[in-house]
This record gives sequence, C-alpha cells and structure tokens, in this order.
Amino acid sequence: MKRICALLIGLAVLLATPGIAAADPFGRPARNQQAIDFVIQRALSQRGVPFTYGGGNANGPSIGVPQAVTPLAADPATGFGTPQVAAGTPGLVPGLNFPGLAAPAAASPVADPSANVVGFDASGLMVYAFAGVGLKLPRSSGEQYKVAQKVLPAQALPGDLIFYGPDGTQSVALFIGNGQMVETTSQGVAVSPVRTDTMTPYLGRIIA
Repeated sequence: MKRICALLIGLAVLLATPGIAAADPFGRPARNQQAIDFVIQRALSQRGVPFTYGGGNANGPSIGVPQAVTPLAADPATGFGTPQVAAGTPGLVPGLNFPGLAAPAAASPVADPSANVVGFDASGLMVYAFAGVGLKLPRSSGEQYKVAQKVLPAQALPGDLIFYGPDGTQSVALFIGNGQMVETTSQGVAVSPVRTDTMTPYLGRIIA
C-alpha cells in the first residue's frame, strides 16, 4: 500500500512539474541545463513532421522502414486485432473445423503505407533531439531505456525520457515539464499531456 501511495504521489509531481523555463530544484549544473533546453527545443522544432515506422536519425526525419502488414479487424472486447473474415460465412467458429466447410483464405499482407513517408518514429525523434548536443542514443526505445539513468516520477525533470510498455519497448517521449511531453503520434510529432497508462515505473535521464 505504501508503495502504491508513493507512486501516486510521484505521478502527481510529474504532472505538476514546472515548465522548461523553471529553476531546477535538484541543482542540475547550468551547462547541463543549457544542453537540456537545446534538446527540448530541437524536439519541439519537429512538430508536425509525420510519423513513419523506423524513421528519423541524428540528422533529422528519414524514410521509414517497410513492414508487411496483414489487415486486421479490432476485437471490441479486447482491442486487439483479429484476422478479418468475410461476412456471411456460415457456421464459422474460431478454432473449430467443420466437415465440408473450407477455412477462409488468409488475409494477404499489404504494403506498409508509412514506408514511403519521411518522418520520425518515437525513438528516432529522441535520437535526433539528443544528437544536437553530441549524444548518440541507441535506435530503439527499449535500448534507450537500458542505457538511461532510472529516475522515479517524483524526481522527474524536463529533458527526462518517459517510456511505455515492458522495459520501455513500446514507445518513448520527451518530458518538457508542466505535465507535457513531446512525442511522435500517428498524426506526427506533437506536444501532448503526459500519459501514465502503461508508463514504466521509472523515467530515463540522459543528461544529469
């Protein structure tokens, strides 16, 4: 129970942290704070740049990496995708075979529409932002989580990385203070309110 209370207090502090111009209560050196300010401004300068899987590097947005995508239909109960089945197929029950009833044809893979787009994915934006101060981050969010100093939400500072999914493998965003973060959304790079759903227990600090 104490641990849950501590986490909730930490999240409240994270959401209430002053904006990027505020003084650092933890005494970050001035030179490091200047670097963080530059990192944040570099990320903010890409607002509106489209999302593309595998896009982005130290030099800026790049063409995405093609992926084979199988059309899926979302299951309203779980939110997860399930293979599409033609409407009106009689007596079809998932996991069961019926004599004389042919299984539906597997959905054919289709081209990834984002592959020809020049833009960023989540980790690519972080690589670009920190490259501006000479720091080379790993290319995936999971690897970025591994190399970052772990920080509790109550100790969050602008410039820390917010990770999502197990060990940060799903996504990453840049905390900019005042309950806001810079992230790559399906509509492109944007400033969003900090989301705590699926957030890892720790943020990642690249510049102390």
